[in-house]
Amino acid sequence: MMVAMAMKIQDTFFISHGSPTLSIDESMPARHFLQSFQQKVYPPRPSSILVISGHWETSYPTVNVIYDGPSDIIYDFRGYPKSMYQLKYLAPGAPKMAKRVKELLMSSGFKSVDEDKKRGLDHGAWVPLMLMYPEADIPVCQLSVQTDKDATYHYNMGKALAPLKDEGTLIVGSGSATHNLQMLSNTSLVQPWAQEFDSWLKEALIDGRYEDVNNYKEKAPHATLAHPLPDHFYPLHVAMGAGGASSKAQLIHHSWGLSCLSYASYKFTVPA
Repeated sequence: MMVAMAMKIQDTFFISHGSPTLSIDESMPARHFLQSFQQKVYPPRPSSILVISGHWETSYPTVNVIYDGPSDIIYDFRGYPKSMYQLKYLAPGAPKMAKRVKELLMSSGFKSVDEDKKRGLDHGAWVPLMLMYPEADIPVCQLSVQTDKDATYHYNMGKALAPLKDEGTLIVGSGSATHNLQMLSNTSLVQPWAQEFDSWLKEALIDGRYEDVNNYKEKAPHATLAHPLPDHFYPLHVAMGAGGASSKAQLIHHSWGLSCLSYASYKFTVPA
């Protein structure tokens, strides 16, 4: 009996998932962008999806390993409309891929990689995925970030995971291009510091200055204002590293929310 070969995945992605209201708010441009993902952004169907979310922080890289049935989802937000707590995204787990993630990381020098057999998908994973792949029929595994490490560490994590693309896995970093919750304001006027950081990031990525992005704290304007904590930025570094040093970055969506929350999203493609 012949076994079908998995389709190779050419690209990796960084998605700015922004506010949890992305799950219900039809007025948000980023919602419509994600809903068009299969049709307009990336038609090839992956065999599995690995999500690196800014909402899961651990001391060591950790994968959620769901063996039986779909992954639960975590409503890791408070004070939102009741309808948001009734949403479901029952994608199957991906235990084989989780094992492969562990193998790749440990063979690349990550000395400890843990498993979590109970944790479901947080909203950094399930909110964008319910819009991108609403059928919830593709196995999903989530990988944590380590906020006590630096951006280069996460870039190297992505490099280690790059072989997953050849095995049909779509690698998605889910965070925010800017993420300072203390500075949010209910106005359409974008705050200058957020605009400047966001523009620097776009130029650095499109120019292929990945080393500058890895050293964003020293290179970028308003770096600590744009990211007081690095949790929502490190998923970009993983996606960038998995794309490869020779990859080309493309801005695939851009919009703003709450005056300083950038929904900039990027695709990393290795030229043919």
